[in-house]
Amino acid sequence: MADAHAKPNHDYHLVDPSPWPLAGSIAAFVTAVGAIMWMKSMALFGLKIGPYMFGAGFLGILYVMAAWWTDVVKEAEHGGYHTRVVQISHRYGMILFIASEVMFFVAWFWAFFDASLFPADSHQYARTEFMGGVWPPKGTEVFDPWHLPLLNTLILLTSGTTVTWAHHALLHGDRDGVKKGLLLTVLLGALFSFVQVYEYSHAAFGFKGSIYGATFYMATGFHGFHVFIGTIFLLVCLLRVMAGHFTTKQHLGFEFAAWYWHFVDVVWLFLFAAIYVWGGSGGVVAGGH
Repeated sequence: MADAHAKPNHDYHLVDPSPWPLAGSIAAFVTAVGAIMWMKSMALFGLKIGPYMFGAGFLGILYVMAAWWTDVVKEAEHGGYHTRVVQISHRYGMILFIASEVMFFVAWFWAFFDASLFPADSHQYARTEFMGGVWPPKGTEVFDPWHLPLLNTLILLTSGTTVTWAHHALLHGDRDGVKKGLLLTVLLGALFSFVQVYEYSHAAFGFKGSIYGATFYMATGFHGFHVFIGTIFLLVCLLRVMAGHFTTKQHLGFEFAAWYWHFVDVVWLFLFAAIYVWGGSGGVVAGGH
C-alpha cells in the first residue's frame, strides 16, 4: 500500500497524513490569544503572560512553516509527486494567493485615499477639524519623494531585473547565472529594507495621533514586511540552487518567488506614486481638489 502511494499511477498527488495543519492551527491560536492578552494587559493567575504566549505561538508558526515547506520541497525534489497536473494546481493557488495580497493592499490604499481625497468631508467633522481641511494635515512634515523614496524605487526596480535575469538563466541551464542573479536580488532586497528603516528613523511624524502617519506606516510598513518575506523566499531559492535543486523544466519554488517579487515591485510603484509623490505634495486642499 505504501509502495503504491509512493509510486502513483495517476497525475494527482495524494498527500500523506501530516501533523503540520493541526500544529499550525494550535500555534496560530496561541499567537492570537497571546496578542489579545498582551494588547489588553490581561493577566492569568496574576501573571501577564501575553507577550510570552505571543512569542511562543509565533515561534511555533515559524517552525511549522519551515517544517511544512521542507516536506513540500522533498515531495517535489525527491518524491517526484509534482507532476504537470499538480504544478498547474500549485500555480492556480499562487495566483489566488497573490490576488488576496492585492486586496490586502487595496484596504490600505482605500484608507489613504479616503482621508487624502476628502480632507474636509462634511460628514467627518472631527476628522476635518483634526486635519485642518487639507492634505497632508497641517503641521505634517512629509518626506521628499525624490530623495530616499526614489533611491528605494531604483533599488527595487533593479532587483526586478536581476531576478528576471536569474529566471532566464535557469531556463537556459546557466546555474552560475542563476546564483549571481539571485544573490544580487537578495542583496538589493536587504538594501531596500535597510534604507526604509533609515527613512523611518528620520521621520518627522509618528504612527500615533496622525491620520497621515497611520495610513503612511500601515501601507509602506506592510510593503516593507512583504519585501522582507520576499527576500527570505529568494534566499531559500538561492540555497536550493546551491544544493543542486531546480531544473529547466521543474522549478516552481523559484517561479513563485519571482512572481511574488514582481508583485512587491508593482505595489511599491503605486505606493511611491500615490503616497510619496501625490499624497505628500501638499496640493490637496478642502473639498478634495
